Parts: sequence; structure tokens; C-alpha cells
Amino acid sequence: MTRLHWDMTSISLCGAYDHSDPEYPQPGWGHPKDRRPDLKQIQAGIAVSADGAVPVFHQVYDGGAGEVAQVVEAMHALQKLAATPEFLMVGDSKLISYGNVTAMTDARVRFLAPLAASRVPAGLFAGIDPASTTTVDYIAQRDTHKPAGRRCAYRVTEDVMDLPGPRRTDPVHQIRRILVHSTANQNAAEAARQLKLGKARTELDTLTRTAGTRHHPDTTAVTAKAVQISKKRRVSAYLRTTITTDPNTDKPTFAWHFDQTAIDAEAATDGWYALLTNLDPTDADPTEILHRYKGQNTVEQRYSTIKGPLAVAPLFLQTNRRITALITIICLALLIFSLIEREVRLRLAEQDRHHMTGFYAYDNRAVRPTARLILHALHDLRLIPAHNRQPPKIPQPGWLQAQLLALLNVDPTRPRWL
Repeated sequence: MTRLHWDMTSISLCGAYDHSDPEYPQPGWGHPKDRRPDLKQIQAGIAVSADGAVPVFHQVYDGGAGEVAQVVEAMHALQKLAATPEFLMVGDSKLISYGNVTAMTDARVRFLAPLAASRVPAGLFAGIDPASTTTVDYIAQRDTHKPAGRRCAYRVTEDVMDLPGPRRTDPVHQIRRILVHSTANQNAAEAARQLKLGKARTELDTLTRTAGTRHHPDTTAVTAKAVQISKKRRVSAYLRTTITTDPNTDKPTFAWHFDQTAIDAEAATDGWYALLTNLDPTDADPTEILHRYKGQNTVEQRYSTIKGPLAVAPLFLQTNRRITALITIICLALLIFSLIEREVRLRLAEQDRHHMTGFYAYDNRAVRPTARLILHALHDLRLIPAHNRQPPKIPQPGWLQAQLLALLNVDPTRPRWL
């Protein structure tokens, strides 16, 4: 409980919910994560422990509630749960605002979150000297089975960022800023850029040919189409266009090119991002801070579980009180789901093992057990009820089932729940 990962998500609703109970969170319009702005939503936040990603806290919020404004309330609730008031709260970029940083500093809560890309000073990443960075010994889970040469590499360095308040009289917070470079992020950014440049190039060449035709008969139509392409393909930073009128035909002509200098300047920042924290340097160096932040994906995986293996059939709930109750039930199911996974992995670790075989038919590959695989392997267990003074028991389970029951400390001959 000394490190908790916090995040919020949205749940879209199909009902109107014009009349809601004012004592419970209100469905409303917002910025849905599933990109359904036509639907009202309710929001939920959960915090998971670094040990096993167990969801130890959940809260339901109004559909229109801003994520930044919920951090302080969640921080105080988590502080009561944590083993120490100085626990580490890890979140996304919504965790960082002047008010939130002030509240966490006053409460002696430690925080760790990424800096939003929109708040990164211009030229910060491009001015970093690679020789001043430190290589991090970290292997992403997706790279575990890859050769060393194909794995993502991380480099870090550190500086200090000033966070001023909204008023001139507000004290300026000086926060540690960890600058991280990831080759995976760099390759992804380069691939995305080449893809959008390729699509824009095709459409711009088409506009060059159709300028002056019935499709784009005048300079106004050509200009509007060029702006549309630039906005749609997000290439305005390096697209340069020239629109003129042919003096002989009085028809518009269109020419364009990409500014290679602007492209190179953007490419120099590929793969970089910044983390902000108030952790003491003696407690965690930049390498350790990156390791701790990498656990943030566990809370996102728990949300994926809620919307995946624990997905509930579509229901129409008459009141927002019942919506809140259903989310609580789902989070309790998620708690049990996570504890099963954690227990099996802990018992395996005691045996110096991390993987098991037998989860896939006709496939003997070893995988790290997840709660979904565990429950799927156990779903066809049978129970013989008590009869003629004979206690209930589970008939001889299969080989994999017997292993899982032993790891979960369940005796097949003495079901504990009866």
C-alpha cells in the first residue's frame, strides 16, 4: 500500500437519465474514453496496489467531472488506506496541476506522473545531450521473448522544472523532472509520421492535378481543400503551399512541399517524454523512478478487465443510484479476480517459477498465469454434494486444475465454502 496507481475511466450510458438522485453521481455529457460524445456517461476511478495490481479503492463520479479536480479527494481517501501517510501516488498527466501539487506537498504525499505534451517547453528534448543520459536496465513485458538487439532501450536524465501558480503571489514549486527516451516510442512516432505524410502526399498530389477543374475551380476552393488536408492529416507544422492563378487561363494552380527542417526538428524529439515527481533523490534516482512509473499500466489493465472478462450484459438501470451500485459490484468482482491472480503468482514465485503450461489446448507453451486463464481452466470443475453422511467433494480434478487448486490452497476433498 506504499505505492498506489490511480486512474479514471468513463462508462457510456444509453438512457436519458433526466431525473437523477442528487445524493449520487449524476450522468452527464463529458469527454468519453470510448469516443461516443453522443452518449451521456458516468465516470469511475480506481487505485491499484503496486503489489499484484489489487484494486483497493474505487469511486464513482459525475459524468461531467474533470479528472484534475478529483485528485485531491482521491488522495485523502488513499492516504487513509495506505500504510503510511507518505505513500506514493502514481497517475497520468491529469495528476499534475498547481492546486494538486500544492495539496499533495502539504499532505506530504509523494507523487509521480508524466508531464502533458502540451506543457513541455519548446526545444527541451532537442537540446538534450545524449552523452548526459543514463541507460536504464529495464525490459518491457512485450520484449521478454525478443532477442536483446530487438528490445526497447531506455535512457534517462534529470533536471528541475518550475511550476508557477495562477497568481503572482503564489509560491513557485520546484519539481524534479525526469526526461526519458524510449526507442519503442521513437520508432512508433517515426512510423506514424511516415504514414500520415504518405497519406497527405497522395491527397496533395491529387489536389495539384485537380486545381482549376470543376472539382476545385477557383483559388478559394483550392485553399479550402488544402486546409482540410492539412488539418485532417495533421501536417500543418511542415506543409508549405503556393496557390497562384495562371495568367493565360485564369485558373488556379497549386504547388506544395514538406519543410524538411521542420520534420527534422520534430524527429529530434521522438521517443522523449517527461516525468514529474517530488520523490527525494536519495530515495529514488531517475532509473528507479522510471521503474516505478512503469507499473502504471497495471491500472489500465484492470480497466481492460472490467470492460473485457468481467463485462456485464447490457442492462437498463432506472436510477443513478443503481448505476453506482452496479459499479461497486463490478469492482468487488475485480478485487476477487485480482486476488486469485496474485495468490497464484506469489505461490509460483516461492517455487522459483513464474510460468505454467497446460492453459492452451494442443499448445504446451509456458505462460504467466492470469486470472482469466486460471478461471477458464477451473470453470468445468464438478462438485458432488453431500449424501448419506458423505461430505461434499470435488471429483479428481485434471492435472492443471490440481496444480491451481494447490496454489490457491484449496483441498478438493474438503471444499471450504460448504
